[in-house]
Amino acid sequence: MHATVRRYDGVDEARRDELTTKVNEALIPRLSKMPGFGGYYLVEADRGVMTSISFFDSQEHADESTRLAASWIRDEKLEGALPNPPKITFGKVIAQKTNGGVAAV
Repeated sequence: MHATVRRYDGVDEARRDELTTKVNEALIPRLSKMPGFGGYYLVEADRGVMTSISFFDSQEHADESTRLAASWIRDEKLEGALPNPPKITFGKVIAQKTNGGVAAV
């Protein structure tokens, strides 16, 4: 499994609800249809900071998700809500543990 973490700084707080709605209604469905999809989380970390975490079965699929996310931001005209390019960290997951369920948001 491979993970991609994208940290977005300078998020327009006035557009946070719009961004969250669009992620839930448009981005997550597109990502979840990609080959190798393992999961996606969007975290509101602090004022003006959001972090997304996605999981895919291979580096190639994770890389494709980064291209899809960048294209989606342009398609949805969210450049103003996300004015700075994300800081991206990615790599192979080398340890993990879950208890099998995650509460719905």
